[in-house]
Amino acid sequence: MSHACAPPAARGLTPVLPVVAVVALLALPVAPGGEGGATLADAASGVVVLCCAVRLLRHRRRPLSRTAAVVLGLPVVGFAVAATGAATPGAAVAGFGRYLQIFVLVPAAVLLLVRDRRDLRLLVWSMVGLAVWQGALGVHQYATGTGASYTGRDIRAVGTFGPGDIMGMATVVSFGLVCAVGLALGPASARQRVWAGVCALLLVMPLAVSFSRGAWIATALACGAQLVLAGLRRAVRAGAVVAAVAVILVGGFGVGSTLLEQRLSSIGQVADAPDQSVTDRYTMWAAATDMWRERPLTGIGLKGFPDHRDGHASLALSSGSDTEGANAAYRRQPLLSPHNMYLLVLSEQGLIGLLTLAGSWLALLVLGLRRLVRARGANDPGLDCALIACGLLVWQLIDFVYADIGGPSTVLSAVCFGLTAWWALASPGPAVAEAAPAYPGTAVAEEAAAR
Repeated sequence: MSHACAPPAARGLTPVLPVVAVVALLALPVAPGGEGGATLADAASGVVVLCCAVRLLRHRRRPLSRTAAVVLGLPVVGFAVAATGAATPGAAVAGFGRYLQIFVLVPAAVLLLVRDRRDLRLLVWSMVGLAVWQGALGVHQYATGTGASYTGRDIRAVGTFGPGDIMGMATVVSFGLVCAVGLALGPASARQRVWAGVCALLLVMPLAVSFSRGAWIATALACGAQLVLAGLRRAVRAGAVVAAVAVILVGGFGVGSTLLEQRLSSIGQVADAPDQSVTDRYTMWAAATDMWRERPLTGIGLKGFPDHRDGHASLALSSGSDTEGANAAYRRQPLLSPHNMYLLVLSEQGLIGLLTLAGSWLALLVLGLRRLVRARGANDPGLDCALIACGLLVWQLIDFVYADIGGPSTVLSAVCFGLTAWWALASPGPAVAEAAPAYPGTAVAEEAAAR
C-alpha cells in the first residue's frame, strides 16, 4: 500500500512540535533583570525556523505561494529602509533581526509546519494550557499578596514574567482565552466544546486580576467579534454565560470588586483625569508623532526612539515607572517606547514601514475573514480554526494601540501571526481538511510524491 493511501494513524510525529516547545518554554520563570534580553523561547523560535528550512530542503518543495510570499515579505521593505537610518550598525542589526523574527520568519515557519487542522488544534491547546498555568500562578499571587506591586500592595498577577513585564501574563492569558472561546464555538466534538468552555471561564479571573486595561479591552472586543462571526444565537448564549460568571465572581464572592471597579472606571477617565501612567503614555505618543514629522517617509531609524525621546517629550513625562514585588526588588524602569506599536513603527520606520507592516496585517485579516465566511456558509468542521485565527489577529491589532513588542511573551505573538497566516494563506479546499496535509502553494499530490 502506498504512503498516499496510508491511514491517519501512520502520520507519525507532527512537524509542529518545535512550535509547541516554544510555547512550553514560556512557562519557565524569567531570570531577574532579564526581561529585556533574549530568552530560551526566542532561541527555540530560531530552532523552529531552522527545522522549517531543513524540512523544505528535505522535501524539495516550494516554500510559499506567491500570495503568501508577498503578504509575509512585504514588511521586510520597511525594516530594511529603517535599518539604513539607524544610529549605529549594532542598532540596525538588532532591530532588523528582531522585527524579522517576530513578523516574518517565525510566522512563515509556523505557516509551513502546520499541516492541517489537527496540527493547528494541538498548537492552540498548548497555548490554552500555558494560559491556564500562568493564570493559576497569577491568581495565587493575587490571593497571597505575592504578585507585583499595585496601589501599594503586591497583588498584581504577573505569573512567571515578573514585575518587569507586567503585560506578559495578561498577554498569554488573553491569547489562551481567545483560543478557548474559538474552540468552544466551533462545530467540533462535544468534549472539545465543554473543555474549551471550562478553560475560557477559568481564564476570566486571572485576566481580571492582571489589572491590564489594554488586555481587557482587546480581549472583550476580540471575543465579541468571535461570537458575532460564529452566529447571533451563539453570541447571545455565550454573552449570558459570561455575564452570569462575572456576577458570581465579582458580585457574589466579591473577587477584587473594589479594585476592579476603580480600574474599570479609570478607562473612562483617561481624558478627564488621567493617572500618571496614562499621562506618560500620552506624552510618549506625542513624542513619537513629533519624531515622525522630522522624517515622514523613513522615520528616525530602528531602535531610535529611546535616543530621541527626551528631545521630543514634554515635561509631563516622568523619569520612569516603579516596579517591585513578585520576588523582585524595587526598580525604576525607564520608559523606552511609546507603548503603541503603530506609533513606534511610524516614528522609527516612517510611512514606508507603517504601510508595509500594517498592510501585511490588513491582508491577513481580509483573507482570513473571507475564508471564515465561506467556512461558516459551508458548515465547515474547521470553523473553530477560523474563529481562533481571526480572533487572535483582532486581539493583536487592538492591543497594539496600547502596547508594542518587547518582553518574553513577544515570541508568542509571532506564533499567533503564524496561526493566522496558516488559515488566511494555506491552499483552500481539501488541502486544509482534517487529515490532508496542508502546505501553502503545494498540492496534496506533491506531498505524496515527496514521501
